[in-house]
Amino acid sequence: MAPTPVHFFSHGSTMMLGEESTSADYWKRCGDDALANGITGVIMMGAHWDATGDVIEVAMNPSPGKSPVAYVHPSKYVDYKLVPDLEGGERCISMLKSAGFNVRPNAKFEWIHDTYLILIRMFPSGCPPTTIVSMNARFDPHFHMHIGSTLRPLRYENYLIIGTGGAVHNLYRNIWGPMLRYRDNFAQTTPPEGWALEFRQSFEDCISQNRGPRLRRAITRLMKHPQYRDAHGTDDHFMSACFVAGAAGDWEDEEEEAGRLGAETWELTNMCNSQFTLGSWRDSSRSAVAAA
Repeated sequence: MAPTPVHFFSHGSTMMLGEESTSADYWKRCGDDALANGITGVIMMGAHWDATGDVIEVAMNPSPGKSPVAYVHPSKYVDYKLVPDLEGGERCISMLKSAGFNVRPNAKFEWIHDTYLILIRMFPSGCPPTTIVSMNARFDPHFHMHIGSTLRPLRYENYLIIGTGGAVHNLYRNIWGPMLRYRDNFAQTTPPEGWALEFRQSFEDCISQNRGPRLRRAITRLMKHPQYRDAHGTDDHFMSACFVAGAAGDWEDEEEEAGRLGAETWELTNMCNSQFTLGSWRDSSRSAVAAA
């Protein structure tokens, strides 16, 4: 069996997840392709859950609730039934422990918008069995890349691996006026600033121009980019990209289809939400989730 594709979904803000956009349409197409190829389940790392010390956690709440979502009407998410994959979670814990991680289950974790709103967009008819893995609050890019590489073999068991974060995500440098006055997060009264455009392009270049271990090196090295701190005021929205690079950056992945940009949505002027797919459904007539 060929490995499943890996997705990096740059979700930007809670407002963007609750609105119609080309990115939301792309998520739906990715979900349709995943269902058409009979996925076993989903393994996700988001941008809003991190464990302290040297720990990582795996969500093992059998009946998780949902944290509230700012600026999004509850009707868009409150009735969606979450399906935690406890068996898949145990697999992830076992694999991570074997790789030397200090990992523990979290039986009380309630899911956050960075994961469940993506699932709603991808699978509106029903949530597939899903495992959520936390970040670590030290935000070491190589540490998170290693988490992805450790869980990579599950791609051969038809698990879909997803990271949700942000290509350019600095809340301090956004233009909030149109959102606060008119609830219009997609307003672009001025073009994005140069630092945002520069880092956005570097991010895409790293994903589209590198495969295998070169992809891992390119993504983790982005934290040394001259515009990294402008583009990421905090490190939380970048760690899932490192996780994805680990899951899609093995030597065998050099034979896979290169990462490609499937959709992009700017909001609050300087926040870039770029959606990427790495790999393809090679054993299916629908060969690539990014196909138009």
